[in-house]
Amino acid sequence: MAEKKAGSKIKVSFGQALGLLGPYVRQRFMDQVKAVWLIILYLIVFQTVVLGIPIADASVIAVGLSLVVFGLTFFMEGLLLGLMPLGEVIGVKLPQKSPVFVILIFAFMVGMGATYAEPAIGVLKQAGSAVTPWNAPLLFLLLNKHAGTLVLGVGMGVGIAVLFGVLRFLYNWSLKPFIYTLISGLLIVSVWGYFDPNMLHLTGLAWDCGAVTTGPVTVPLVLALGIGISRVVDSGDSDSAGFGVVTLASLFPIITVMGLGIFFLGSVPAPAPAAQFLNAENRTQAVGLFESEEHMQAYALKNSYFNLEGSPEQPIQAVFDGDAQQVEAFITRLKDDAALTTSVMGSSDSLERWAARQGNEAQRLLVFGTPAAVTAAATTYAGSSAKPKGVVELLTGNFQLAVQAILPLTLFLILVLVLIIRERLPRPDEIMLGIVFAMLGMGIFNIGIELGLTKLGNQVGGKLPASFTSIALPERTRTINNFDETVVKTAVTEEGQQEDFFYIKDGNNYQEIPFEDSNYDGSTKQYNYTPTIGPLFGRDKGLTGILVVLLFAFIMGYGATLAEPALNALGLTVEEITVGTFKKSLLMQAVAIGVGVGIMLGVAKIIWNIPLVFLLAPPYILLLFISWASTEEFVNIGWDSAGVTTGPITVPLVLAMGLGIGGQIGVVEGFGILSMASVCPILSVLLVGMSVTRKRKAALASAAGENQAQQVAA
Repeated sequence: MAEKKAGSKIKVSFGQALGLLGPYVRQRFMDQVKAVWLIILYLIVFQTVVLGIPIADASVIAVGLSLVVFGLTFFMEGLLLGLMPLGEVIGVKLPQKSPVFVILIFAFMVGMGATYAEPAIGVLKQAGSAVTPWNAPLLFLLLNKHAGTLVLGVGMGVGIAVLFGVLRFLYNWSLKPFIYTLISGLLIVSVWGYFDPNMLHLTGLAWDCGAVTTGPVTVPLVLALGIGISRVVDSGDSDSAGFGVVTLASLFPIITVMGLGIFFLGSVPAPAPAAQFLNAENRTQAVGLFESEEHMQAYALKNSYFNLEGSPEQPIQAVFDGDAQQVEAFITRLKDDAALTTSVMGSSDSLERWAARQGNEAQRLLVFGTPAAVTAAATTYAGSSAKPKGVVELLTGNFQLAVQAILPLTLFLILVLVLIIRERLPRPDEIMLGIVFAMLGMGIFNIGIELGLTKLGNQVGGKLPASFTSIALPERTRTINNFDETVVKTAVTEEGQQEDFFYIKDGNNYQEIPFEDSNYDGSTKQYNYTPTIGPLFGRDKGLTGILVVLLFAFIMGYGATLAEPALNALGLTVEEITVGTFKKSLLMQAVAIGVGVGIMLGVAKIIWNIPLVFLLAPPYILLLFISWASTEEFVNIGWDSAGVTTGPITVPLVLAMGLGIGGQIGVVEGFGILSMASVCPILSVLLVGMSVTRKRKAALASAAGENQAQQVAA
């Protein structure tokens, strides 16, 4: 029988292909499940068991979480097959064929492109809805009108970081001077920002941006580039060559975001009550925070409640100078122009939703036409927040974002390889498959974040304050039709105050419901009731309930960090570099405890509305001294350890949770948790590193003494 030609293809059946790929795919899928399941289960159990509040939209969230796992599986496989090989090949070839300035330009562009491809960067764009323009004008401007500029600034920060990281690879520079200079400068700016009401609220976002950038795209791609360059220039131990660049990629974006804030600072008004902020005297500056005057008017409309008391303080009254006819004219304009309504209010049914839930009798009739239609709409929209996106809208929007994030970066890498380095694309079929997987995975992951992670994080964050205060449960809002005011009764408190209530039959039980005039619509005979819950532990705003929340935050941070696959990989690398003196388990525990403490402090910052600089400055000042006293080896390891704590799962969850807590208890913004979750593990790892170094020196001294004694005896 003739021998098979060397290099000829071997044909396998579809079943054989599945048999070969099955174990590999299963392993990759389970890697992502292991990184996700613990923190997800913990959040669900805490809300349902400890707080006793069922998960709203549980089926949608379950689908979203499943999509997160599938999306991450495809995305990470796409990175391994496509982007990472490109980065390493270019890292090896570029220094051989290009001058230093070309390498630096390439490094900057890669840093920017990797930032846009980070899955968590989209979460920043979604955070703007939780901030009001009159409370934090500068923060609102950057998160809404200039959200693209914000992401560009973050990308430029990462690009500058990668540029300096490459210089470190090329010239073997120490990380310590960068740390001393950058941290000192950032602390000075943050302290100055504390005294400016606009910069005060931007500080948390800026420091959190540093954590968002060190994700699954930036870190591996930059490390692949750095290791490739290190192999060519022989800049030392290739195992440790990548350390330090993650630190720079965390710090430079903070600088650029702070710089953006300073740039726009002169164009925004100072924070003020809504009526004063939007009145005629300040309106010119206020309009500058929005895309147009119509966007400002629609925003004010959505944040006004005409069926409540105190209407002169409402935003819409200020925008239209208290003229009801102007308000009705604007509502009529929206009703007649569906495209304008979608543009300025977010969706085609936003006007109807607003009118049913927040409008007065005249405005409802203006929108719906007849009293019967008003009654039907009030029932339809009671307790609902926003119309869910359709399947087509979800797919097109999220996959478009995925293509926009991955494709430009890929094309740039390929053009550099082909046009500048003049090399052929290695394994083109494999790399193209990887790029397709990356885009497919990122699209699925984005949908999962929208349906699952963000919903769950917002929900848990919004319900956590029930531990120490009373909160409303809008998802349980009920509409009572044909309400008869004669059923309302009056009770007297111990202080002699009168409170109205009535009974409602719920199944076979009768429940007491407080009666509020603002919830009753006499025109439709409907009463909208939103139940409340809490405080579940102790008295209102009591220490017991707050301690429960802080303990929850610590356990969440600790458990989520131990589940991060990147931490396990970092632990193995560190154990190899330190020849076993810094054990993997010791590093993992140090990082996990640091993250737990950091998230706990971040939640405390939101609960007690503590300025972030008060929490950030002490550990960073201490770190400057510890870094000066530590070896270069442990400084690189310690400062980079923060990068593994902010993975694609942790960032959306923690951001959403912080904004949820902040929104529930009424603080201006809920940023700062990620920044605390970054600094505390650096501190814990460096402290442990100093202890390990001291023990290692003592062991070496003891061994040297024994050898000397043996030589003397001989």
